[in-house]
Amino acid sequence: MTTPHATIRPDYAALTQAPVCAEPYTHIMVPHFIRKDDLPELFASLPQINSGGSFPPQSLSLSPLVQALVREMEGPELRRIIADKLGLDLDNAPSMLTIRGRTREKDGRIHTDSTAKRVTILLYLNPAGPGWEKQEGCLRLLRSPDDLEDYAKEVQPVDGTLLIFPNGPTTWHGHKSFVGSRYTIQLNYMTEDAKARSELRRHKLSALAKKLPLPGMGY
Repeated sequence: MTTPHATIRPDYAALTQAPVCAEPYTHIMVPHFIRKDDLPELFASLPQINSGGSFPPQSLSLSPLVQALVREMEGPELRRIIADKLGLDLDNAPSMLTIRGRTREKDGRIHTDSTAKRVTILLYLNPAGPGWEKQEGCLRLLRSPDDLEDYAKEVQPVDGTLLIFPNGPTTWHGHKSFVGSRYTIQLNYMTEDAKARSELRRHKLSALAKKLPLPGMGY
């Protein structure tokens, strides 16, 4: 059981030592960025999310342990290491963090991320198991925009794996259709232009709207 003073310390040393891969585009992958000893308690502490889509953390009831993880993800150490490894100046880049808990049939179609997102960071928080070995819901880094089988790397969304890539016009990714529980924390370092400001405004409004109880429903 977590306490109000719960803390978590991701494996920043593993991230620092991880190679920067170039195929099919620049990316970094860190298995067990969340240490193995921390995973069972973290899995048990994840918020219950019964619908698809991305949720700002302010719209969810988070345990102290998950709150501590969100602080780490939004903190300066992760930003500094990523900036150093990718050779980017991220000092003033706004950030946007969301949490997903369920994947819908329509999710995972091949896409590149918004041009307002300079860097995408994905932290996968699902226990490893035979279900993921069927490849459904496993993210593929793709060489082309129209063939899900033309992939250079496939990432199982499990056990605190961290995936980072700077966005660009050819950073295609997607996964086979999967419906069910699939927890991901997504952090983006944004550009500083009008499009990014608009996305950040929508993010704040989304947090407020999703926190409001629907008419006739308990919260």
